[in-house]
Amino acid sequence: MKNLCCALLLLLPLTALAVSYPIEVDESLNGAEVSVSPESIDRDFAGLLVYNYGARPVECSAVFKNGPEVPRTRQAVIASGERLPMTVKFRRDIIKLRVKLTCNPQ
Repeated sequence: MKNLCCALLLLLPLTALAVSYPIEVDESLNGAEVSVSPESIDRDFAGLLVYNYGARPVECSAVFKNGPEVPRTRQAVIASGERLPMTVKFRRDIIKLRVKLTCNPQ
């Protein structure tokens, strides 16, 4: 019985790695020098990692859409040379996430 419990505990982290869903990112950078990396964090939790490698601060707005739920908007000002996560948590499991990212240099 102890061996079975130990085996189940060892398999538990593997279930956390199984979270995977497609993420579509529509970028409108308007001359801003940023790179974007989508992240699937959990079954109902996702985010973007935005890195500003330009010389000026950038103002970014991300609209996250997950099916019939209300779209969620995140806004941030990212200083030069910094990276910032933009995360969102939904009420339902994410099947396919669509993100519209708009960035403008200041």
